[in-house]
Amino acid sequence: ADGGSQQERVVTEEEWLHKWEMGNIGFHKEQGHPLLQKYLDVLLNGRSGLRIFFPLCGKAVEMKWLADMGHSVVGVELSEQALKEFFSEHSLPYCEEPIPEISGGKLFQSTSGNISLYCCSIYDLSSAIVGKFDGVWDRGALVAVNPCDRQRYVSLMTSLMEKNSSYLLVTVSYDPNKHKGPPFYVPDSEVKSLFG
Repeated sequence: ADGGSQQERVVTEEEWLHKWEMGNIGFHKEQGHPLLQKYLDVLLNGRSGLRIFFPLCGKAVEMKWLADMGHSVVGVELSEQALKEFFSEHSLPYCEEPIPEISGGKLFQSTSGNISLYCCSIYDLSSAIVGKFDGVWDRGALVAVNPCDRQRYVSLMTSLMEKNSSYLLVTVSYDPNKHKGPPFYVPDSEVKSLFG
């Protein structure tokens, strides 16, 4: 399958913000994602004190979970509401400051300093701004970016990875002709060609 009519589909930033405003966030998992728990060893690979990146993080509870294990977590998310809800739902104090390199961008950082969440478009980020990562938890990010932006997204992610970093990717499997996305259908063959 080539993703059928999905190749042309574009979801605007406004649509994503609207989902958060309306609480239309069926993708958020209150209990955390079972696959991260299952494959955590693969991500960590016996290492401690990692820098772990959550692209399009929303208010993922795993960010708190990994920070509590001693890792440093960095996320990026368009919705300021999502980021504020993350801190309030975990009763975490945080501070907010502008990101000099990104017009309109904001950085929300836990007072403890181990969780840094960037509120901006993921395409505004670069390793010069956020550094590089030992691990990436991509759950709902690759499948959420517009199909036409996939190559751009993967190039960015590759540029943010340290040499021996682990990348955990969750995709969804369904008949793309029956569902317009997001999440979009990204066949395994495409994942392989994107990441080489």
